[in-house]
Amino acid sequence: MSVSLQDQYDKIYRYCYFKVNNKEIAEDLTQETFLKYFSQTSYINRGKPLAYLYTIAKNLCVDYYRNNNKEKKLDTEILVNDTISKVETNLTVRQAVSTLPKDLQELLLLRYANELKVNEIASIMGISRFSVSRKLNKAYGELKTILKEEDFS
Repeated sequence: MSVSLQDQYDKIYRYCYFKVNNKEIAEDLTQETFLKYFSQTSYINRGKPLAYLYTIAKNLCVDYYRNNNKEKKLDTEILVNDTISKVETNLTVRQAVSTLPKDLQELLLLRYANELKVNEIASIMGISRFSVSRKLNKAYGELKTILKEEDFS
């Protein structure tokens, strides 16, 4: 298998954390992602393991919200550890990102939070590299417009 699962564990955790905004739940979802991945041994030797991991993680996050129907809460650890200006910046950017369509939010999360390459994102999302680049540019433009409206230059 070409994907080092040990390297991917932190990225899957980060992906889940940004989706659910809760450390313990993200840990549980990450663990469940890998358990489901290894329980499907027929897929491990064929297909795209990285895309499969992210698909499992995404579906588990969706199921979590579907089953719990809770709103996202701010993580108090961030508030304690960051300065007020960093918190305001994070909140402003996070709010701006939350106004984007879900597919653009997903792209930004994969690209910047998980530091995936455009090729990897294209594989995960099942779209072309050109489409990923075009959508990322669209997301940048929309974020720039939103942040200018908030006087966040």
